[in-house]
Amino acid sequence: MGINERKERDKELLQKSILTAAREVFLEKGFDQTSIRSIAQRIEYSPTTIYLYFKDKDAILFALHSEGFQLLGSKLEVLYSVENPYERLKAMGRIYLQFAADYPDYYDLMFVQKSPLSNLEDDELWKEGASSFEGLKATVQQCMDQGYLPFLDAEAGAYLVWSAMHGMCNLYDRGRCKVLDPEKSEKIVDMGFDEFIRMMDSFKI
Repeated sequence: MGINERKERDKELLQKSILTAAREVFLEKGFDQTSIRSIAQRIEYSPTTIYLYFKDKDAILFALHSEGFQLLGSKLEVLYSVENPYERLKAMGRIYLQFAADYPDYYDLMFVQKSPLSNLEDDELWKEGASSFEGLKATVQQCMDQGYLPFLDAEAGAYLVWSAMHGMCNLYDRGRCKVLDPEKSEKIVDMGFDEFIRMMDSFKI
């Protein structure tokens, strides 16, 4: 490996270390209470080093969002070949729930943590998030067109489906399911999803 290749590799490794540390600190302290200094302390570097890679903590958060949505997108790619939109929609829900279970840190930062998302609409790094929702909306529209769902508006329907999935994930992750029957609490997300699907099945025109 040449000198330039080694430098590039070291640069990539340090950037990954910064993002890993930032993800941990954001989750521990929350976005507002996290500083560049606290991220730098986690990896035992100076704040100046962090600024060589990211202009501010917003840029770090955006990079983590991008990573998370790219990861979620890679999980959803397998569904591109599913022609039946209703079967695709059900599979999308299952993958979303599994993503939340397998990558709780990313899920928390992407969908739960309070963060400055209001300025993301025009940011290049938000394209992954917008693309994920557009894919859901397009699938819902196809379900409507083929008589699977009686929604009047695809965007509102997609929001309803997303809200149901997110609600189940968030309630479970935040420990709010402990009030349920102990024999069901560990599998309540799967049970809830199955009931949601049965409800949607009854909508078929």
